Amino acid sequence: MKLRTLAGGLIAATLVAGPALADKLDDIIASGTLRCAVVLDFPPMGSRDENNEPIGFDVDYCNDLAKALGVEAEIVETPFPDRIPALVSGRADVGVASTSDTLERARTVGFTIPYFAFTFNVVTREDTGLDTYESLADRTTGSVAGTYEAIRLEGDIEEWDKGGSFRPYQSQADVFLALSQGQIDATTVTSTVASSIVKSGKYEGLKMAGEAPYDIDYVGLIALRNEYGLLNYLNLFVNQQVRTGRYDELYDKWIGGEAPDLTIDRVYY
Repeated sequence: MKLRTLAGGLIAATLVAGPALADKLDDIIASGTLRCAVVLDFPPMGSRDENNEPIGFDVDYCNDLAKALGVEAEIVETPFPDRIPALVSGRADVGVASTSDTLERARTVGFTIPYFAFTFNVVTREDTGLDTYESLADRTTGSVAGTYEAIRLEGDIEEWDKGGSFRPYQSQADVFLALSQGQIDATTVTSTVASSIVKSGKYEGLKMAGEAPYDIDYVGLIALRNEYGLLNYLNLFVNQQVRTGRYDELYDKWIGGEAPDLTIDRVYY
């Protein structure tokens, strides 16, 4: 009697629970395509070559992830402010988009362990006379809205309270255009972007003017926060990229030099 009762209970529980639902990881594999949100005006992480094809560290990282999953990669060009909306709206499956792992963003999307780490520099024009971060206190500055460096720069301008101002922009290209045209006097960007944009000569008269004293910016891959199966897979993938030496290989290819450590002393994550 007890066995029949137990069996009946298990059957009832199964009927109530319903069939197992596939998660996002299953959906990606079944579709045969991985859609990666990537910022393509942020060299050397993401840009376009002379044939208008996506290139960069983040592009290669997406291609590596797609290969690991056995699917084709599709690059979804995504401006900085649109990275999270692209995931939430279903236009992308994963964000490989240099997204700082802030607690505020983690309310909306899930982050992996860091796959890259940035330091920061001031970029200005040669005619401004600026040569340190602190010299921005009374100047007009700008950066891409919502980015780590924009939040830090705007906060410091307000704290200094010396007549300086901050202007938000929608893309990195907009920031450098405004800088080259004299609409702003300086910006702060990652050291990778600063070096790339000054060396390119695309915007005449720009120069690097010292480091911005920001904390190292750790960035993670992003997915919808409830997609635990996908996030677990992405964490393992990042781990494998480092263990196999692929992270160092991509860093040397796109940035050069020694790749930064992706861990913090005395902290597992």
